[in-house]
Amino acid sequence: MTSAKLFFGSNIRFLRERRKLTQEDFAERLGVTRVKLAAIEGGRTESPSAVDLIKFSDFFGLSIDNLFRVDLRRVGELPLRELEAGNELYMKGTNLRVLAISTDKANKENVEYVPVKAKAGYRSGYANPEYIASLPKFSVPGLPQTGTFRMFPTTGDSMLPVPEGADIICRYVEDWTMLKPGTLCIVILDGEQDFVFKKVTVLPEGKKIHLESLNRAYEPYDVSAGDVIEIWKFHSYFSKDVPERVSEVQHISQTMDTILTQLKEIHQKIDIKPDAPVL
Repeated sequence: MTSAKLFFGSNIRFLRERRKLTQEDFAERLGVTRVKLAAIEGGRTESPSAVDLIKFSDFFGLSIDNLFRVDLRRVGELPLRELEAGNELYMKGTNLRVLAISTDKANKENVEYVPVKAKAGYRSGYANPEYIASLPKFSVPGLPQTGTFRMFPTTGDSMLPVPEGADIICRYVEDWTMLKPGTLCIVILDGEQDFVFKKVTVLPEGKKIHLESLNRAYEPYDVSAGDVIEIWKFHSYFSKDVPERVSEVQHISQTMDTILTQLKEIHQKIDIKPDAPVL
């Protein structure tokens, strides 16, 4: 049986440094020795006393369970503040998402690929480092140095002109509320729902997520934020298909848009209102 990974020592060090406290200052505030604190942060004390556990929990305003079982370095500032405010969300909560990653020999994050056949397993294994490590991995040149990236295949034609079967590279979104309305994203939904590639708008109060296709033949719809496991912001895509020739209707529409834009710019330059008669 595989033992559960515990994060108590690394969490205590992270929380202390987050508050910009030295080991000496923090040990003095808690009433413990610096040697004991260093041993706890270094993982050399497997079973801290109950009294010490309560001291750490009270000081940081976090439950003992979360101090042990959640890697707080990975959850982001906003969810951490919610935990400190008393919102007990733990790992599967809507607002607290623990992201498992894998790294190469140089300790650089991999770009994992989630194939179609792995979608069902991803929903249950997204927070499991062993499962994430089992996914195919790629090194993609040109990606930003910061952030976590993952690759997902598209299915269906709801996002044309992005072709079906294209591989979408996305960046992990920690705080959904920071997304601009209409941001292209891969949304991982819970239950029997599929992964979807949509324009995402987080509705007021954050309880609903509005999803819209690029293909106007598909109607937009809303999902509950509680059904969303993860959101990944679109970065780029790969496809083996050559883009189709622009249809005559699309060409006419694009030409009209260009003409209207140019007319608007002309009106602005000569300071004439569009509805004003020309003398």
